[in-house]
Amino acid sequence: MKRKRACEAGPILVMLALMLALVNGAKAAPWIEKIFGPETPTGSYKHPSSITELDDGALLLAYYGGGGEYETATAVYGSRLERGASSWTKPAVLASNPMYSMGNPVIWQAPDDRVWLFFVVRPGATWSTSRIGAKVSEDRGVSWSDAFMVTWDEGTMVRSRPIVLSDGHYLLPIYHETGADTEMTGADTGSVFLRFDPGTREWSRSNKVFSRMGNLQAGVVELEPGHLLALCRRGGDYEAGNDGYVVRTESRDGGKTWNEGVETEFPNPNAAVELIRLRSGRLLFIYNHSMDERTPLRAVMSEDGGKSWPRRLDLASGAGSFSYPTAIQTRDGRIHVTFTSDERTVIRRAVFGEEDLR
Repeated sequence: MKRKRACEAGPILVMLALMLALVNGAKAAPWIEKIFGPETPTGSYKHPSSITELDDGALLLAYYGGGGEYETATAVYGSRLERGASSWTKPAVLASNPMYSMGNPVIWQAPDDRVWLFFVVRPGATWSTSRIGAKVSEDRGVSWSDAFMVTWDEGTMVRSRPIVLSDGHYLLPIYHETGADTEMTGADTGSVFLRFDPGTREWSRSNKVFSRMGNLQAGVVELEPGHLLALCRRGGDYEAGNDGYVVRTESRDGGKTWNEGVETEFPNPNAAVELIRLRSGRLLFIYNHSMDERTPLRAVMSEDGGKSWPRRLDLASGAGSFSYPTAIQTRDGRIHVTFTSDERTVIRRAVFGEEDLR
C-alpha cells in the first residue's frame, strides 16, 4: 500500500538542532547517523529497514530497495556494522525474485543463534496480493538458505520483529491487508500473530484483530507470562483528518487469541509504529505524533505496563517525513532506532539511552 510523502527539509532541521545543542553545551540526544542515501547504488528507494544485534556484537541491517515502491526490479538488501567499526559494509542482495516485487524485510537472531530473514513477496499490482517468505542463516548472515514460504494466504505481510515468549515459542506479528487500492486499505485489514514452536518447527495462527478503521503492523511485548500487549498502526486512507489513532489489543493466552482492537490516545497518520520491552522492564513506543504527517518521530516510555507514557523524546522533527521505525536495545543498554527520510531515499539510525527520555 502506498505511503504518504511530504516535503523533505527535515534532515537539515535535525542537524541544525544537534549543532545548536552542542553550541549551548547541552547533551545532544539522540545521536543520528545517515546509513545509506541516494548515492548508494541499490536504487533510489530504500524503505523500510529492519535491524538486529548479533551474538558477536555486530549489527545486521536489512532494507527493501529499488526504483520505487511498486517497481518489479526490487530486492531485499543487507549490510553489517561490525562491533567497534564506524562504517557499514556495502549492501548485498539477500532476497530477490525476477518475476515479482519484494517488500518489507524483518531480520532477527533467535536464541539458538539462527538468523531469520522474513520478507514480503508481491505477485500482483497491490500489496493485498502479497505473501510472506523467509530465509535462515546459520553463520550470522554470511550465507543464507533457499527461500521458503511462511504464508500462502493472499494479502499476508510482515513488518515487525518476532519476540521470544516465556514458554520458549517465538511470536511473529503479521497482518492481512485487504482492498485492491494503493491509497487505502480495506476496513477488514487486521493484525494476526504466528506462534512458532522451535522444537517441532510448526507454525500456528491466532485470530484476526478487527477495529473500526482496520489495523496492521503490530508491535508486541509480553508484559508477564501469557499476557501480551500489541500496539498497531491504524488502517484506512491518507487523507487529512482528526480521527486516526493507534490501535491497542491484548492476549491472555500467550498470543493464541486476541481481543478486539481499541483506539488509544496516540494519533496515527496511517504510519508504522514500534513497541519493544527494555531490559529494565519499561516499554518503549515509537510513533509519528500527528494525525496528518509523518513528523515528528517520537519515542515515549512507560513504567507501568503501558497504562501511562509520561517520558518522551523526539527523534526527528520538522518539515519532512520520518517513518517506519525499528528499535532494538543492544547489550550495552543503548537503544538503536532505524528509520527512513528524504522521500524514502535515506536510511538513518538514532542512538540514545533510557535516561534521555524526559
